[in-house]
Amino acid sequence: MRLPGIARTGGGALWRGSSAVWVRLHLNEVGPLVSLLLVSTLGYGFFALAREVGEGSTAALDRKILLALRNPADLSDPLGPAWLEEAMRDITGWGSVVTIVFLTAAAVIYLALAGRQRVAVFVLAAVGGGEAVSTVLKLFYHRPRPDLVPHGMEVFTASFPSGHAMMSAIAYLTLATLLARVERRRSVKALLLALGIVMTVMVGISRVYLGVHWPSDVLAGWCVGAAWAALCWFVALQLQRRGEVEDPDPTPASTGPGQHKGTTPAV
Repeated sequence: MRLPGIARTGGGALWRGSSAVWVRLHLNEVGPLVSLLLVSTLGYGFFALAREVGEGSTAALDRKILLALRNPADLSDPLGPAWLEEAMRDITGWGSVVTIVFLTAAAVIYLALAGRQRVAVFVLAAVGGGEAVSTVLKLFYHRPRPDLVPHGMEVFTASFPSGHAMMSAIAYLTLATLLARVERRRSVKALLLALGIVMTVMVGISRVYLGVHWPSDVLAGWCVGAAWAALCWFVALQLQRRGEVEDPDPTPASTGPGQHKGTTPAV
């Protein structure tokens, strides 16, 4: 059966329009495509988890994990030696508002002094926007903190999603990605990205260990934080290709055929 001419014409126009958008957003390149896929996957993961939490489907597993980290004879005593609990308090501080603000301010000042003012503004907007999203989500879901075990430190906000897990994912993954693009050596790139991931994971684990978050809170924080970081990565790549944000890649020492001095190849 042959389609009517108008249907074939409309289909062809739609295909050409979709292809043009695909190319314009550089989705034919690895970086933008991977970042957009991460945003979609992690965003879906967060909302799916939020639905399960709302229905109470995660309650049994949350309780089981939280109790597994405590001395059965004394729920106020986390498993492990006393120094481990103190170390977990230090680690959880990596995701505190004070630490995130300090590191972000330091990175912004460094970038501004290095002549990358627009990148500095972007980093500030990325982390500041993430903090705003975290606050809105906490107010929207307003999940109470765990009351199953005594808290290992003072808490003042709602539980879902974990703000420490979310903000550490946003700040450390964004900064790690930025620094990795500046570095040429693959081993150093891998180290920077690994450090960002490890610090994010450790902050989340510390929140559960100290009894101030349900495990599902932390998992949700990781999902939405990583999704926000991936979205910022996608936006940064688009702005860099349009020349609205400085490319963080270093200027090559030598130029190749067809490449002008002082330019950098697209990634």
